[in-house]
Amino acid sequence: MNDDALPNLAEGIPLAQVPDGGLMTGRVGDEDVLLVRRGDAIAAVGAHCTHYHGPLADGLVVGDTIRCPWHHACFSLSTGEALGAPALDPIACWHVERRGDLVLVREKQPAPVARTPVTSPSSIVIVGGGAAGLAAADMLRRDGYSGPLTMISADESAPCDRPNLSKDFLAGTAQEDWIPLRPDEFYRERQIDLILNARVTSIDTRERRVRLENGTSYPFGALLIATGADPVRLTIPGEPSIDVRYLRTFADSRAIVSRAESAKRVLVIGASFIGLEVAASLRARGIDVHVVAPEHQPLERVLGAEAGRFVRSVHESQGVTFHLGTTVTRIDGRTAVLGDGTTVDVDLVVAGVGVRPSVALAEQAGLAMDRGILVDEHLETSVPGIYAAGDVARWPDPHSGGRIRVEHWVVAERQGQAAAKNMLGARRRFDEVPFFWSQHFDVVINYVGHAETWDAIAIDGSLDARDCTITYRLGGKTLAVATIGRDHASLEAEAAMQAAG
Repeated sequence: MNDDALPNLAEGIPLAQVPDGGLMTGRVGDEDVLLVRRGDAIAAVGAHCTHYHGPLADGLVVGDTIRCPWHHACFSLSTGEALGAPALDPIACWHVERRGDLVLVREKQPAPVARTPVTSPSSIVIVGGGAAGLAAADMLRRDGYSGPLTMISADESAPCDRPNLSKDFLAGTAQEDWIPLRPDEFYRERQIDLILNARVTSIDTRERRVRLENGTSYPFGALLIATGADPVRLTIPGEPSIDVRYLRTFADSRAIVSRAESAKRVLVIGASFIGLEVAASLRARGIDVHVVAPEHQPLERVLGAEAGRFVRSVHESQGVTFHLGTTVTRIDGRTAVLGDGTTVDVDLVVAGVGVRPSVALAEQAGLAMDRGILVDEHLETSVPGIYAAGDVARWPDPHSGGRIRVEHWVVAERQGQAAAKNMLGARRRFDEVPFFWSQHFDVVINYVGHAETWDAIAIDGSLDARDCTITYRLGGKTLAVATIGRDHASLEAEAAMQAAG
């Protein structure tokens, strides 16, 4: 429906035009507004998600919230506040007036105001400049914390939209100025001391102080460790005349883009999500792309053999060449030699073979560890007042029944938000259902839950038709659901898992 055909909500519409439990888009002035009806109650909110502008009319209403169909951001219908990442900014809310059976949308409501925290640490330090760290800093200020707030990042760039680095930015369809999560003035206005190109060398848990390699130290009343993960780096024999590149930071992505401008053929090592997204993005630039990996099918360990076959077919249909069941044994000059004897002449190599959580600081500080930093249901470590979030945190997951560590962007942001609230005394259990999305040319895979292993996979619909729901079960219990072309079903699966606890 074009904008001219949308009803003018300021002039009013009959209540009966909005189905109970349903959604309806209209206009107020020059803005799209979404009406949400629950019985006789009507909410009027902005029609588009503040993350990537997803259409909330295609979303899911859960209680007093609405969730975006694209990347599962969650907003309050009462205040518009962004309750759950990846959206950080609120949607607008309008006052609604009832005149008999007529519904009229009036003026906008004021933006949500900062709350008063239960407790207020003397100072808060965040170690890490990624998703979890930025989301925590943002939430701390939203929740009314006014004390000293320092964010220390080893990166040269301010926190950025990391999923875009292997997707649209690498493909050349996203501008560089879209990538920072927040502009520079955000940190100034909210009095967040963002320190870049800085490395923390130690955490003193007794003195409550972090020390940097330049000798500077910062005291903390509460601390968040959100150091993320580092790419697994390969040692490849031979005498290469080309670099092996890795993708983790904004600088990494820009370096690959720079090299790709003159490259005719690229070798991607690893058929992981990051490796395949890099392959798709570089292929979109018209570069000949080869992928080498030891698996029989891409992503088989995460999605299963049949879904892996489908992902491979999507890439092959776009001209990507796969070398599976083998590895790179050496690189001589510009020639990569594979274990099966194949040689591939390339101009650039990009490796995406996994990451390792950056936990050295936590280990040196004596925090409890188990393939990551052990945290409780509130994301607090074994040392009171020190929290961990994101790729480094291993937490008790009520949905799978065990402790898990997940390397997903949205999970990191939501954990940062939860840790921030708990630093201020909320004592809220982190029980979010993990979610991530991955893009392969025009195919987007949404995944909710966490299944490290399963004994049954059920596919409803058709992979080849790009319209399906894939359910992963263990002992009859649904652990995870992947969808293609079924955004609403993904939201419903997430809500069902959340309700089941």
